[in-house]
Amino acid sequence: MLLSSLTTLGVGGPARNYVEAATEADIIAAVRAADRAGEPLLIVGGGSNLVVSDDGFDGTVLKIASQGFKATARDSCGGASVVVQAGHDWDHFVHESVLHAWSGLEALSGIPGLTGATPVQNVGAYGADVSQTIAAVRVWDREKDAVHTFTNSELGFGYRDSLIKQTTVNGSPRHVVLTVEFQLPLGRMSAPVKYAELARRLGVEVGKRANSLQLRRTVLELRAAKGMVLDPGDRDTWSTGSFFTNPVVTAAEAATLPADAPGWPAADGRTKLSAAWLIEHAGFSKGYGLARDGLARDGVARDGVARDGVDEAGTTPRASLSTKHTLAVTNRGGATAGDVLEIAREVRDGVVRRFGITLHPEPVLVGCHL
Repeated sequence: MLLSSLTTLGVGGPARNYVEAATEADIIAAVRAADRAGEPLLIVGGGSNLVVSDDGFDGTVLKIASQGFKATARDSCGGASVVVQAGHDWDHFVHESVLHAWSGLEALSGIPGLTGATPVQNVGAYGADVSQTIAAVRVWDREKDAVHTFTNSELGFGYRDSLIKQTTVNGSPRHVVLTVEFQLPLGRMSAPVKYAELARRLGVEVGKRANSLQLRRTVLELRAAKGMVLDPGDRDTWSTGSFFTNPVVTAAEAATLPADAPGWPAADGRTKLSAAWLIEHAGFSKGYGLARDGLARDGVARDGVARDGVDEAGTTPRASLSTKHTLAVTNRGGATAGDVLEIAREVRDGVVRRFGITLHPEPVLVGCHL
């Protein structure tokens, strides 16, 4: 089994051993078997947050395929408690939550991947993240050889971070997610809209609510316009989504940037910056990429460098930044993991040269590094 067939980026070499588990019991059995055999273990869900080496994975790749969700409680005060299997498609569950009048997840529409991955990365978009609605996560603890339940407060949620992520090494977690429980208010109205662009499109003020179904449709439109809704026919969606997280820096570091650099207050008096702004202003435009015969070393369009998805010879590059925005590194066709990482390195190093700020990758890098 080629890992390229299991990831949205479409790169990655072969798995030495491949197992697909459709039930909680099967997941636990597969993990225990790998651990008892001393096998390296890679957990794969939707594959939307993985960059796997061209050499593949010399161990067991476990595909999580458990399905379904169940409301275990529902009342006007506490809302709905809904337990979702780790292998259930995330956007399908978000859509179902809107249809069931369970509020709180609508701004997270269109995010690719499976539900079990959402607490790992504290998945978020448009001013919302899953830490705001997760009540508990049941996991298989590989060190204790037992099922364990984490409450929200025990998961150490942060920006694109959690305890589960912190205890994951090279795609191999200590805590394998089995189910995720959400606590969702009842109602047809969304959670307060926190993202200015979304509020404008909905015609509401920031902090106000909108119809959840309308908000979902608007989010899907916004994401599709940025190549962030999976579409096999759109090469801009052959990616891991945003390749870099928005950096969080000290006040002193933020003060070194131009006055028009976007920034938002973060914890401990720090400032969250826009990775997209830094990338663009370091000289990397949409479509900047690896042409068939080489890569730009300085961000200047010459010597076969791709711009807007086409190089100087008029051919499509192997890999490039998205032609819709600069945060995604995309496989234009025939790209290797090495191609993708070379683009990412150029961007990271260019931002360091221009602004002295280091961007960090959001996807999990398996058997490779920047």
